Formats: sequence, structure tokens, C-alpha cells
Amino acid sequence: MNKKPGIIGRKIGCTQLFTADGTVQRVTVVQAGPLTVVGKRTVERDGYVAVVLGFEERKEKHTNKPLAGQFKKAGISPKRIVKELRCDEAFSAQYEVGAVISLDTLFKAGDTVDAQGRTRGRGFTGVMRRWNFAGFPRTHGTHEYQRHGGSIGTNMTPGRTLPNIKMAGQYGDETVSILNLTVARVDAVQNLLMIEGGIPGAKNTVVTVRHAVKARLAKGGVPRA
Repeated sequence: MNKKPGIIGRKIGCTQLFTADGTVQRVTVVQAGPLTVVGKRTVERDGYVAVVLGFEERKEKHTNKPLAGQFKKAGISPKRIVKELRCDEAFSAQYEVGAVISLDTLFKAGDTVDAQGRTRGRGFTGVMRRWNFAGFPRTHGTHEYQRHGGSIGTNMTPGRTLPNIKMAGQYGDETVSILNLTVARVDAVQNLLMIEGGIPGAKNTVVTVRHAVKARLAKGGVPRA
């Protein structure tokens, strides 16, 4: 489990940046703030350590009474998106309930991060799109089987279709993590985090960005830039 510092945000699209030497960087822009700590989990009370982050304002009339009571007890305005992130006690101790987290205190250009999001749903798809099957030949007498998956089992032994055979079915709309991405730029004023490469999900979906849990290390145990 990744317990390293991270944020939640909204993927707002892709763009490109130009470095000093003219190199083009393709980046994904995440609107990550302002983030408010709306709650904390402790070992004594909950059995584990975590911070609960709130993102985007929510109208009070659209907030049910149990949630409104929790926000009121914490002295915080209701938030539209609330997510709990596991962390260590040192990170949790840095923030009290109601504190606003600034991006530049968590990330800087060159950091290696993991991004997690919900992929776009593609509905019920065939094996060629879902599993990248090659399909059947289009000539030499093949009829109505160009995009089929082929055999799914045997006759006598074991005489059944084994589990986990790749078939047509629901594709997409699942949680996916992309590891070891690089932070290209941090804009703490506008709360924008720009990450090289793509992040799972369509525009305006909620994503989670955390420091990489499997970051490749250079000699001496120092993370690579």
C-alpha cells in the first residue's frame, strides 16, 4: 500500500510545455486544490493513520444532514469530493483539521509520482478490442469468424471452460494506476500540477497523485531525477 504523501485533483486536460532548450514536454494538467484537511484517522481511535482531504465547495442544500454535521463539527464548509489517503504519522502530524495543503510543499519539478484514475468506459466489446486478439484470416475459406476468439476449452479433459479465459465483455470503467511518472511543473498559485505523459480517465475525472512507491533508484539509493 502506498502511504507516501499525495493529493486528489481533477484531470482537466493535456497540453505541452517547452523547456529552456526547446524540448517539447507532453503533460497532463491536474487541478489539485485548494485542498483542505477535513479529517484525520489515528491508530488509537481507528487502528490506522490517514488524512481525509476535501476538494471543491459543495452547496449546503445539496449536503445531507449526517455529512453536514461532520463538516460543521470540524468547522469546515462542505466539500464535493472527499477522499481518505493512508499516510505515516509524521505526515499526518504536519496538518490539523481545517488546514489547506499547498502543492509546492508536496511536489517539485522532477519528482517521480504514481497517478491513479478511473478509465473511460467502453461498454461491451469483443476480444480484438478488449484483449488485442489478432482475429482469424480474412481469406482461404474463413466465414463469419474474422473477429472471433477461437477455442475456449477442450473436449474430454477437463471437458469444461477453464477460469480466466479471455472473452468478450465489459471493457474500461476500472481503476488503473500509472507508475513512475515525472512532475514537469508545479503551479502553487493556480493549484495546477503538470505531469509528463498520460493519466487514466477522461477530462474532469477525479484522480489521485502520490509520490512513487516503486521509484527507480540511482546508485547510492537516491531517487532518479
